[in-house]
Amino acid sequence: MRRYIAGGPVTLIAAGKAAEGMLRGFLATSIGPIERGVAVGPSPGTAVPPSITFHTGGHPLPDRGSLDAGREALRCAAEMSASGCLVVLLSGGASALLAVPLDGVTLSQKVDATRTLLASGVPIHELNCVRKHLSAIKGGRLASAAVGRVLTLAISDVVWPVEDDPAVIGSGPTVIDRTTFAEAIEIVSRSHVDTLIPPEVLDVLVRGRDGYVRETLKMSHRPRLGTMYRVVGGRRQAMEGAVAAARGLGYDVCRLERPIVGEARVAGADHPRRVALAARHLAGPVCVVSSGETTVTVSGRGRGGRNQELALAAASEMSRLGTAAVLASVGTDGVDGPTEAAGALVDSSTTARARSLALASASTYLAENDSYAYFNRLGDLIRTGPTGTNVGDLQVVLTGGN
Repeated sequence: MRRYIAGGPVTLIAAGKAAEGMLRGFLATSIGPIERGVAVGPSPGTAVPPSITFHTGGHPLPDRGSLDAGREALRCAAEMSASGCLVVLLSGGASALLAVPLDGVTLSQKVDATRTLLASGVPIHELNCVRKHLSAIKGGRLASAAVGRVLTLAISDVVWPVEDDPAVIGSGPTVIDRTTFAEAIEIVSRSHVDTLIPPEVLDVLVRGRDGYVRETLKMSHRPRLGTMYRVVGGRRQAMEGAVAAARGLGYDVCRLERPIVGEARVAGADHPRRVALAARHLAGPVCVVSSGETTVTVSGRGRGGRNQELALAAASEMSRLGTAAVLASVGTDGVDGPTEAAGALVDSSTTARARSLALASASTYLAENDSYAYFNRLGDLIRTGPTGTNVGDLQVVLTGGN
């Protein structure tokens, strides 16, 4: 990697929830001075070198800061030295934090389309397909703008359908894109949001499908100069950390390798069964660790996030574990949906404690997507604050053993 960077000035772009941390880590490698750069994260950066402009952008929906950062990133790529290297540090959230709409679409129209797709519960890889085809920077377009070499270092929050897929992390601004305008049209049609999104958005997608807007980066027109891509962290590292901590506390530990994905309420209802099956041969205090990223189809008027909804759906199923047990489901970024909580705890006593407080049933709160209110009354929300990284969600189950 050092040899790849050496030989010319470095231009740096950092985007995502871990932008500031990745920037500090990269500077600590002493690879060399940064000639120029731009970084964008969900909160103001501190201790950023003067050669790098830091923007605060919006997440999960882009805002003016996202637009300013995206435009500056494209300028950095286009104006870099041909003998230099563009270093791109990507992490979860970059899709929203780095945004430049295609001509014909305004930022507010793109935000409206993104908000509608999020509410419909489309999987993240499908959402990114649409976003890439409304963007002048995603889907390899940033690499296309670069006049020198491109090195991408990524922290992955992508777990499905292809784990750590470079084309999905941050919507793949520096890599070949396999999706098409035709697929983006199919996604908005299948999700029944084609009549809900702004007509200008649908028009750009249709014109792209019909060949009037250039496709995202494909093998036939990839950059003439070299590109290198490395995934430097992901959900498995988070699991390894949890496993090591649990073993240090004396737990007999196992991990579920298959990611937890799909509708949060479905995955949550099934999770205690999966845990019981995985831990059936373990003795003593037991810890089961898993990770992934679920989705929530919003049909109610409440508040919550996918981790809170997963935990709530598991509440009535905790008896499957046959012993006192507690489940924690958290977002590794410290933010779960449109709430300040990272996730929630649910244990063998949750439903009984809820009844003692005269709370309605868990299913009633699920129907309203109101898991936040349920766990807030119980005092079982997990609040960590933003962590400065994002590798998906982590679930930890602790039991007293057989």
